[in-house]
Amino acid sequence: MYVKDVLVQNQVGLHARPATFFIQKANEFKSSIWVEKEERRVNAKSLLGVLSLGVVGGTTIKVIADGEDEESAVESLVKLVQSGFAE
Repeated sequence: MYVKDVLVQNQVGLHARPATFFIQKANEFKSSIWVEKEERRVNAKSLLGVLSLGVVGGTTIKVIADGEDEESAVESLVKLVQSGFAE
């Protein structure tokens, strides 16, 4: 299992468009991937799950992966979040 915290940079957080990019990236990996905000954990490959967290800009989330490509999955998703989703 590989875990990393990341600060959501973009103002609006993980709303529909950035969440879609996030899920598409997560689906490129074989590992099971989750996003955690406070004590709530959801499947990072589920649009409804990610949107239900209500992540806004300035929030720190945890990206967690477990599987054969867990490290590259987490690093890729963290990099995407840090980029601000090109907004």
